[in-house]
Amino acid sequence: MADPAGAGAEVDPEADDEQIMTTAALPVTYPVAPGVRLNVRRGPSTTSPLIRVLPYDVRVPIRCQRRGETVSGPYGTTDIWDNIAPGEYVSDAYVKTGSDGFVAVRCMS
Repeated sequence: MADPAGAGAEVDPEADDEQIMTTAALPVTYPVAPGVRLNVRRGPSTTSPLIRVLPYDVRVPIRCQRRGETVSGPYGTTDIWDNIAPGEYVSDAYVKTGSDGFVAVRCMS
């Protein structure tokens, strides 16, 4: 059955609701720059408290994005920050999204 919203997804007519919900809930993830242990911060700034440091060679989900401090990294200079979990931000300059702009919805707060 074709996706009525026109998003290009196909739904198996034999699939039950649980299978459909599980498939739809899979997040898109993006790779962090090779050789980088990326700082995760409470807000979109290098002066925001450090929450944790990601290990090498990880992929991150982008829940939403917002503007913040301008940062330079392997993927350019940008003021876009990626929200990877509630209250957790990383600079988009270190995440390979394939775009210089927003690839996710803007964060509300």
